[in-house]
Amino acid sequence: MIRPSAKSVSNLMRMVGTSCTCPAHTSARCTVHRHTMTPKPEYAFEMATSTIRVGKGATAEIGMDLANLKAQRVMVFTDPTVHRLPPLKTVVESLERSQVNHTVYSKVRVEPSDRSFQHAIDAARKYRPDAIVAVGGGSSIDTAKAANLFTVFGEAQLLDFVNQPLGKGRPIDRPLLPLIAVPTTAGTGSECTGSAIFDLQDKGAKTGISDRALKPLLGIVDPLNTRSMPQQVRLASGLDVLCHAIESYTAIPYTQRGPAPTNPLLRPAYQGSNPISDIWSMRALQMVARALPRSVKADDPAAHEEMTLAAAYAGIGFGNGGVHLMHGCSYGISGLNRSYHHPQYATDHPLCPHGISVAITSPAVAEFTGAMDPDRHLEVARALGADTTGARREDAGAVLGDALRRFLLDLGVPDGITALGFTAADIEPLVESILPQQRVLKLSPRQTGAEQLAAILERSLRNY
Repeated sequence: MIRPSAKSVSNLMRMVGTSCTCPAHTSARCTVHRHTMTPKPEYAFEMATSTIRVGKGATAEIGMDLANLKAQRVMVFTDPTVHRLPPLKTVVESLERSQVNHTVYSKVRVEPSDRSFQHAIDAARKYRPDAIVAVGGGSSIDTAKAANLFTVFGEAQLLDFVNQPLGKGRPIDRPLLPLIAVPTTAGTGSECTGSAIFDLQDKGAKTGISDRALKPLLGIVDPLNTRSMPQQVRLASGLDVLCHAIESYTAIPYTQRGPAPTNPLLRPAYQGSNPISDIWSMRALQMVARALPRSVKADDPAAHEEMTLAAAYAGIGFGNGGVHLMHGCSYGISGLNRSYHHPQYATDHPLCPHGISVAITSPAVAEFTGAMDPDRHLEVARALGADTTGARREDAGAVLGDALRRFLLDLGVPDGITALGFTAADIEPLVESILPQQRVLKLSPRQTGAEQLAAILERSLRNY
């Protein structure tokens, strides 16, 4: 074997920098440079989102969309409540006008579980669709994503694609079926993202599948479809938008997330804050601050319409930037909820809506993360109406925390996790449920372990 000279090695190292970019880069020891290499830090981010069609009445075009795709067997996913409402009727009538064969699966569980996912997957595998439609909130869209994935991967088990460490984290390396999402809430932004979230019931934890290949081919954002939302659904879904925007904007920068992937297929959908996600997230935050109180407190069509756009904007932002501790804590709160049932949600099981469980810890999270990027936290506080004149950078977390408490109190959000039925004695099991959520915890701008999570939860027992 001919060894490279010291001079050639020196020249090569100057070209590639301190991190090796040769094929041996993935090995513990580089066979060219003859020394142990450290992984190359992340240097790139990707922007992926669905095509979005926005407009009043745009839902009526969906039949033509499926006919244009030459779809022969369309499976429509919705929940029992939406099944009785105008948005589903509009979709079905459009499919019929375009003579598109279809079936409707109306058994989506609000706040899906592994069991409800599996039921939908089994139904899809039996029907063998060539295209999929989701009509409803994030629960319907996420269930449709799971059914799509496991129809294509007919041999796979649910946990194969679930985020590590609860699942195997297998990447999606085959094209999925065309999926068109028709959101009927202004919140999850699932019509723009590659995530499908559910309760893993045996573990008492909420988790999910996250891969940009899951994102819908088309999201139809039709403000007419949100007119039937009850007031409390407007509240909960809008709070999800709020936290999507804040967390994406304050997440760890993408260059600090960790090492670059050895293959771009392995680059996660949630990448950390980045210059493009920042634009969408901050704009969504400004819209929520202005429109959500009006949307919740009155029948204000203009505010309702603005919230549908804000949800999509935030979906584009966090769908690439990611979320962190507010969502991480929410997964434990939702997963361990045994008694709380939020008003105006027609379910036969205890339910803490996702947006409520996310927002309930947002003041304490802001106080915890504020020191890592004071300027961004103060910018978020100003967007929520806080006067930051004279505020010290070291007080940024407290300023934002107080701004969030005022915002939540004004909207009538339950007073901390105590109002959801939790006590100080529940903090330890909550922490144990949250710790596996590494997909989102690692995006926190501040290192977070059991002790820090316990402090956030203790601070969130009551907010006002």
